[in-house]
Amino acid sequence: MGQVIIGMDPHKRSATIEIINDREKILAQARFGTDRDGYQTMLNLGRQHKDRVWAVEGCNGIGKHLAQRLIADGETVLDVPAKLSARARVFDTGQGRKTDPADAHHIAVAALRSKGLRQVVADDATVALRLLVDRRDELGRAHTDLLNRIHKLLLELLPGGAKKYLSAAQARELLATTARVTWSAGPGAGSPPS
Repeated sequence: MGQVIIGMDPHKRSATIEIINDREKILAQARFGTDRDGYQTMLNLGRQHKDRVWAVEGCNGIGKHLAQRLIADGETVLDVPAKLSARARVFDTGQGRKTDPADAHHIAVAALRSKGLRQVVADDATVALRLLVDRRDELGRAHTDLLNRIHKLLLELLPGGAKKYLSAAQARELLATTARVTWSAGPGAGSPPS
């Protein structure tokens, strides 16, 4: 089987795609949400075809968020100018009505028939932002792990442990109080080491 083109009509909260082969035969058509689940379902549908290219209208505008997500997932994305898909709609033998499924079809056809479309590359700002978000998530997980270890230790030292939301100063005070109580009550009581 030859290459397939996945034409996409993107919107803020949804995207309509149509998958066509190199003879313009429609293989699939569907509408998806742009949330994680919808995007993943759309990506899985596209990945059923080995030799595929995504054709997205408005990769510098409304389609940028989806085009960049596709690129981050290792997909090949072509930017289809709105004028090309509009021209394909005008020359179509159908009624020429502007609907999301029709737009996805005309985007795919325009990508199939046009040579020299710009291949979309990763946006450096998006890549940098993704790295920062990943680092923030790592720090959040490390912070949570540390707090869980502190609560576990305080549970071993104090009857009932400590309250759920504990500041660093409160934890320090609890540990200092626990250390004084442990040293003064233990055998050979003396002052706690400093």
